[in-house]
Formats: sequence, structure tokens, C-alpha cells
Amino acid sequence: MRRVVAFAAVLLLVGCSDASGGSAPGTPAPGGIEVEVVASGFTHPWEIGFLPDGRMLVTERPGRLALVDRGTRTQVEADLGDVVARGEGGLMGLVVHPDFATTNRFTTCAATASDIRLVTWELTGNRATRVVDPLRGGLPVNPSGRHSGCRLALDHDGRLLVGTGDTARAPVAQDLGSLGGKVLGLDLATGEGGPITRGHRNVQGIAVREDGLVLTAEHGPDVDDELNVLQPGANYGWDPSRGGSVEGYDEGVPMTDLERFPDAVPAAWSSGSPTEAICDAVFLAGERWGDLAGALAVTALKGSKLLLFTVTAEGGVHSVSIPEQLDGAHGRLRGAALGPDQALYLTTSNGSDDKVLRVTRG
Repeated sequence: MRRVVAFAAVLLLVGCSDASGGSAPGTPAPGGIEVEVVASGFTHPWEIGFLPDGRMLVTERPGRLALVDRGTRTQVEADLGDVVARGEGGLMGLVVHPDFATTNRFTTCAATASDIRLVTWELTGNRATRVVDPLRGGLPVNPSGRHSGCRLALDHDGRLLVGTGDTARAPVAQDLGSLGGKVLGLDLATGEGGPITRGHRNVQGIAVREDGLVLTAEHGPDVDDELNVLQPGANYGWDPSRGGSVEGYDEGVPMTDLERFPDAVPAAWSSGSPTEAICDAVFLAGERWGDLAGALAVTALKGSKLLLFTVTAEGGVHSVSIPEQLDGAHGRLRGAALGPDQALYLTTSNGSDDKVLRVTRG
């Protein structure tokens, strides 16, 4: 990781309620936002990955993979028979390899009957075949699908970052012997590596800024969805086992328990109450965004909105705004990716005739 953000540099702005109930001041909705439907007919599309020629690969949670070319959606032939789509689990994260132009490779993350695993594929026409199976297995899974996590991203060194959920089991997030409730750093070719952070409840988004700063988006229980600055070796303070002192899964503990873990990293932003069920996250970049360039775009499932955060150089959240065109107008929003045309692409997750949306600023 090229950039390690010191604990003391993280800004935590509290006490100012915004329109989403969060811990940063709200600002007026940005003007000039335009939204169009690129493709439809999906079922819980989870992740968008752009190919070098501008086409999109889209994972669907029930265990399907689609290719979108200028609005035309084509089902990719792929052996996805081992995917178990139950609850929050199924076919989830996807990352297109940087050398796709020569290798045609991409990697997915999916729940199976025994674990959550990463598989690397090779795309030929409309057919994908497994070439590294698994790239990495053994990520814990809950049979119900709860807290499956599994967002994928590449950092500036080409390392594969994997956000995982704690599978709603009390000891997992703090257990360094488990891959759940962590952010993993893995070699994209071999799958080698392991946890670089712990103490997470359910990581749903990973955003890598141009300067190397990494922010994660995480589901809270009844309160406190969080944005967190990724610091290798850090603990983010989620421990529903209360140090192993209670039975069951105690969701009444703080999302970041600074009393039990004084060195835990405080959230850069917290939703407070109610939660938004924030999900994917990506930094906006390019001239088309004007004063929004550099903002962090974060989707919300329960909140059915897009949140735009102004982020400081050190990773603190300065303010948040909500475009009115993406506030309840399209239902639950899950995936977020910046296209080669600098437009923001989002997926809806309503379960019926879901869509890929293209968001621009006029």
C-alpha cells in the first residue's frame, strides 16, 4: 500500500446532522445531475466491471453473469452451478484484471455451500471459463447468507482488496485465524496474502482514490453505518462477543468499541440513526464533475439514495449531499463504478427488472 494514513490525521466530524442523519454537515443537493437507464432486466446486480473496450461485466446475486454492450444485455455462459444464492449471499464482487486486454481475465467472489471463494475466469466471446479455481477459498459463510460481504477492488500496487463480512458469528471479526470481518490483501495472480485489517461487521464497499487513499463502506446494525479509512494492521472495533464474555451475537455493542479497543480506528463518518445500509463506493474523477471531482459516491440500499461525500486529503469527511434525482427515485442502489467515459454507473437492487443507471453532470 503506497499510502498509510496515520491515526492522528483522520478527521472525525461529529455533532452536525445532515439530511441522511449522518455525522457530517449537509450541503445543498448538487445541480446538473442527469440519470439514464443503460440496461434493464437484471436480478440484484451486484458489481460492474468495465472491459477495455467499454463493455460491462455485471454479476447478479442469483448466480448469473451478464455482458452489456451499448445497452444490449447478453447472458454470459459460465459454470456457476456451485453458487448458493441465499439471503445476502450469492454471486457478488467482481474485478477486471488490469491486463485483461491480453489475458481476458477477471475474478469473482461467490458464496458456495461450504465457503465464500474467489475464482478467476477467462472470457472468450460470451463464454467464461474457470482458469484459477479457487484463487482463494475458505472465507467463512453463514448458511443463511447473512453478512457475506465480498466487495473487490485493486489498490495502487495492484493488490486485490477483499472486504468480508463476519457471517453474523460473534467471534469472527476479532479472530485473526478467520478471514471473516476483515479486509484482505491478496496477490491477484496467486491468491496469496491475508487480513490487513480486522474488526469489521460487513464491508460492502471499497473505494481507492487516485492518491492511494482507501475508504471502506460498512453496514451497521440498527445504528451507525460507517465509512472507514483503511489503515493496514488496524482494528475497527466490532466485537459482538464482548471479548468472549457473552453467548450469541450481541448487536448492542458499538460499531467501533473504543472502550474495549482503545486503539481502534474511529469512523470517518457514521450514519447514526437510522442507518442507510450504505453499499458500494467510488471516487468521482474527471472534468465533467466540476466541483464534485474527488467526491466519494456511496450507494444506499435501505436509504434508496446516493450520498456524495466531500473527503479531506487525510480521509476525513467534510460534508455530504444527496442528489434529488437519486433520492428514492430508483429504489435500492447497490453497485457503483466509474466508467471510462468518467460517468458514474450504478445498479439498482429491487429484485425485479433491476437496472444499470448512468449518472452524469451537465
